[in-house]
Amino acid sequence: MRKDIHPKSYRLVVFKDTSNETTFLTRSTAPSRETIKWEDGNEYPLIKVEISNTSHPFYTGKSVFVDTTGRIEKFRKRYEKKA
Repeated sequence: MRKDIHPKSYRLVVFKDTSNETTFLTRSTAPSRETIKWEDGNEYPLIKVEISNTSHPFYTGKSVFVDTTGRIEKFRKRYEKKA
């Protein structure tokens, strides 16, 4: 097993699912410039995610259409020129 491949700077971080506004506190090394006041009264770094286990179709059993950056339009523009 290789030594020193895992980060040592884990800290408590709040993740926020932007599709359904669910938040959860966990440990992470992900960087963040935003903070949020948590239920215990402390401030923690905030990381916003588009999909989490509370909104992912595999875990919820529901099919949800998420098109946050116009991916379909970008795809069509890119490949209609070649057709």
